[in-house]
Amino acid sequence: MNKKVAFQDLGQRDYKETWDYQEQLFREIVDAKIKNRREAANLETPNHFLFVEHPHVYTLGKSGDINNLLVNEAQLKAKEATFYKINRGGDITYHGPGQIVGYPILDLDNFFTDIHKYLRFLEEMVILTLAEYGLKGQRSDGETGVWLDVGTPFARKICAMGVRASRWVTMHGFALNINTDLGYFDLMIPCGIKDKAVTSLNVELGKQEVDMEEVKQKLLKHFQVLFEAELTSQKSEV
Repeated sequence: MNKKVAFQDLGQRDYKETWDYQEQLFREIVDAKIKNRREAANLETPNHFLFVEHPHVYTLGKSGDINNLLVNEAQLKAKEATFYKINRGGDITYHGPGQIVGYPILDLDNFFTDIHKYLRFLEEMVILTLAEYGLKGQRSDGETGVWLDVGTPFARKICAMGVRASRWVTMHGFALNINTDLGYFDLMIPCGIKDKAVTSLNVELGKQEVDMEEVKQKLLKHFQVLFEAELTSQKSEV
């Protein structure tokens, strides 16, 4: 089992461009697995982990309801935002500047073949990171992602998640709000869940801006421990 994970920080990248790149990496892993099965090729399957910051964009998962986007095309354009219907699970979500988006493209045969455990590990990575800032991140029953003050009238989501997996290969991932303009969440019903607020790390800490690089390093540290992975740096190819 190959537990090495090639990490790339793509910086600020267009959503569709990054989605296409994810698909390319995903397909390379799946193709290797198919060849291994059909030809007993015994190829080592790679793993990838991407960090990226997108321009304003709304994405709708396979089972999502388009009515959860509360603006039309003209209004989207006025807000300099784009919209994509995509092939992950979950409903609608927003990505934008000041948000860390993480895309693990892993062959879970290298780690464990359990999607539930995979999602819980991604949540735990975020929960452990928030704890380093004195915040108690929590899971909410039936709602993937990481929340604060679950079970109170003040419950608010700080990290959204939505993944796709095929042949135990993952793509898509999580979006953690750090210095995010929360006004953009008013243009949708986040994840299709009404009457639940959204927050960001800088708001919770009462800071104008949180060091995004510092948060990234904490996330990577916890990812390596949870997945027993060895991260290797790789230059961006997109």
